[in-house]
Amino acid sequence: MQVAHRFKPSVTVAAIIERGGLYLLVEEHTPEGLKLNNPAGHLEQGETPLQGALRETLEETAHRFRAEALLGLYMSRFQRPQTDEDVTYLRIAYCGGIEGEGPVPGLVLDKGIVRWLWLSPEEIAAARAAGRLRSPLVWQCLQDHRAGQRLPLDLIQADDSLFRPQIKQ
Repeated sequence: MQVAHRFKPSVTVAAIIERGGLYLLVEEHTPEGLKLNNPAGHLEQGETPLQGALRETLEETAHRFRAEALLGLYMSRFQRPQTDEDVTYLRIAYCGGIEGEGPVPGLVLDKGIVRWLWLSPEEIAAARAAGRLRSPLVWQCLQDHRAGQRLPLDLIQADDSLFRPQIKQ
């Protein structure tokens, strides 16, 4: 009996953070070179998407994220020519601000993150034109945020079993 391959997209979370017309991005090393991205990363087992976005933002920027709304759910597919890796991403993006005036003192940024920076939409558009965005979702999230798209934070619900898995007998 042949077992069918089960499609499993990579679930990522992202924070779209705007302050004074500027957006908080990270510059990071990727196999394709130095790229710009929203604070984002993979959802980990045992955390909600919102918890993941808070964690990733702190790890990648040393800023505490204050989520105000769910921005949207996004999908993209990426094929890495060097390795034939073919990944479909499901991004859960939140938008909001930062707590406090700046980064938490003493925190070290995640491996691969070069720096965080505040950029205008025009600077992000120029980076997009130059092929410097990590994903097309960086631009799409920016556009949706600027258009005023907002969804309730409680749109995504997590059952208690996420934190305490049920044991099957």
